[in-house]
Amino acid sequence: MTTITYEYERFTDNKRLKFIESCLQQGIPARGRVLDVGCGNGVISRHLGQFGYDVLGIDISQKTIDVARSKNKLPNVHFEAISAEALKAQGQQYDAVICSEVLEHLDQPGILLETIAAALKPEGMLIVTVPNGKGPREVCVTKPMLKARKNPAIWGFINGIKKALGFKGTTVQSQADNLDHVQFFTRKDLHALATAHDFKIVRFAKTNFVEDVFPFSLFTKRIKFLQALDCQVAEILPLGFTGGFNTVWRKK
Repeated sequence: MTTITYEYERFTDNKRLKFIESCLQQGIPARGRVLDVGCGNGVISRHLGQFGYDVLGIDISQKTIDVARSKNKLPNVHFEAISAEALKAQGQQYDAVICSEVLEHLDQPGILLETIAAALKPEGMLIVTVPNGKGPREVCVTKPMLKARKNPAIWGFINGIKKALGFKGTTVQSQADNLDHVQFFTRKDLHALATAHDFKIVRFAKTNFVEDVFPFSLFTKRIKFLQALDCQVAEILPLGFTGGFNTVWRKK
């Protein structure tokens, strides 16, 4: 039996990955076609390829696609530097589409959802993961950082502190130059977005709680047990307290 490997190191990232793999294994045939939109460095695509899925990962960043290709050893996984809109023109359809940590970066996420709808088979599955717009990280970290960046003196001071504490500011998810969050989704927002584009959300799941919020991140970054505990705490708390939403969408 082939051993399944995980490239992510953070517990919450692997929790998201296991959510995606579990959903696909329950609803998509073993050799099904999967489209990973905004695949970044290709971690999710390569992971799903281990289960025999025929995976195409796409991203508009050539830099990040080059990284994805350099790490890929699976013949059933491919990467292309192409937009979802350009892919739509090819007329291909997929059993499942993955859109993980993408919608929050888009000024008009509805345009991408329209493209995804065209690329998804009628009985297909769309898996969307996004940060909780009112969750601990977005409220306590992301939004304040976006505001602080407008002041060069404050931003320089913050970067100095982060560097001294060992935060590199890089991500295993993507090499893209701009990873700013421009959308902040609540559960209600996601339902409205899905409905507006002829989808319905059939499942919501939680991620973590305060693991990646300073000063907790100083400890959780180095102690994996605390990451696992934080994710367990998130499961106990109401959905509004989770750091992110893992969701499954179906066409209406």
